[in-house]
Amino acid sequence: MTGDWAVYGRAIHAPDRVEDLRETLMIVGSDGVIASVETGVSPRDPRLAALRDGDALIEIAGDEVLIPGLVDLHVHAPQFPQLGMALDMPLQDWLQHYTFPLESRYADLGFAEAVYTDLVDTLLAHGTTTALYFATIHLPATQRLAEICLGKGQRAFVGRVGMDHPEQCPDFYRDVSAEVAIAETRALIAHIRALPGNDAALVRPIITPRFVPACTDALLDGLGALAAETGCAVQTHCSESDWEHAHVQDRCGCSDTVALDRAGLLRRGSVLAHANFISDADAGLIRERGAAVAHCPLSNIYFAGAVFPLRRMQALGLHIGLGSDIAGGPSASLFEAARQAVAVSRLLESGTDARKPPAERGQPGARIDAPTAFRLATAGGGEALDLPIGLFRPGYAFDALLLRANLPDGNLRVAANEAADRLMEKIVMTAGRGDIAHVWVGGRLVKSR
Repeated sequence: MTGDWAVYGRAIHAPDRVEDLRETLMIVGSDGVIASVETGVSPRDPRLAALRDGDALIEIAGDEVLIPGLVDLHVHAPQFPQLGMALDMPLQDWLQHYTFPLESRYADLGFAEAVYTDLVDTLLAHGTTTALYFATIHLPATQRLAEICLGKGQRAFVGRVGMDHPEQCPDFYRDVSAEVAIAETRALIAHIRALPGNDAALVRPIITPRFVPACTDALLDGLGALAAETGCAVQTHCSESDWEHAHVQDRCGCSDTVALDRAGLLRRGSVLAHANFISDADAGLIRERGAAVAHCPLSNIYFAGAVFPLRRMQALGLHIGLGSDIAGGPSASLFEAARQAVAVSRLLESGTDARKPPAERGQPGARIDAPTAFRLATAGGGEALDLPIGLFRPGYAFDALLLRANLPDGNLRVAANEAADRLMEKIVMTAGRGDIAHVWVGGRLVKSR
């Protein structure tokens, strides 16, 4: 469609609680931004007839519902080929034995293009309309990832990974120097910002030190200075595992959070993956700097040996969204991450050691519900990125999924006129790729069944 167009029917989103937008007429401008949202519009409203006549109306059927697009705050793009594999080792061993050898292969641009094309197609099919990508140290392959995202219409932040520490990065896969890593990050920023057709900044560069152990102080400080100079967002790992948390404490004499802050990497728009072992003081610093946390419940099960205290960190005022953490998280579906966020919060609350009495087994008040998980996957991601996405509000980008229930090959089963709270719970706990009929990003239809 060109020019203004509209969607009419039932939508659901979660600004702070579940909002059931019934008989809603949503006008989308030619720029892909929502111009107006009006609920309670009669099916006989003459505006609908005029829009139909102009072939400018998408009508949502009774077994369909519109939801905001999903925001994945943590994806390792080059790890897609090992999705679901090699999750039997501690983090540091997994990196050395599996991940670094795989990531080194992206010096081959043909290999990179094939993997990245498949990945972006897969994530869009799963409803991920916005993704934050760690790439590799290879500038041409990282540039190609950005080009693929733009061509396929996915909103994306793409980062060239910086990693130059000789004690933590293998000889066959590390930056030759901090200076080279910083220069190539600068080149990526310029490349993405100059991409033809990217005037609206659908794809953005993001400064990406892998994590403190993999970076020398010179690289951390240099990338922090580059973030201040260019205004780019930042992504990295923070206090993911016992090993990483202790390693940074021993090397820097402080927590990951403080080390990143000293380097200028903790700022508005910074997204810290995992953060399982941050203290309340760390959380206060993250909040003060306007940074956010990417909660990755699936990979935390395998590599952290701990559950991120989501409810407590929300109470401390942190912005939090969800990350799949491909491939440490063995699923490309953010719906799966939302389900796991609910599950691990219940485990944190109830505890898991049956030898202890119930009152001593867990952390009371730790659980989250399905609407909270849904909000993390949508509006929470938008808040973390400081972008108007994840809600159906005027001024927000029309990033949306049309879910079609009761399909023979789908998971989502919805009764006629299902109540909003039950509908939301069913979406979070059962929805998947087979239930997604259409995907829009910035008003552009990018996937359709």
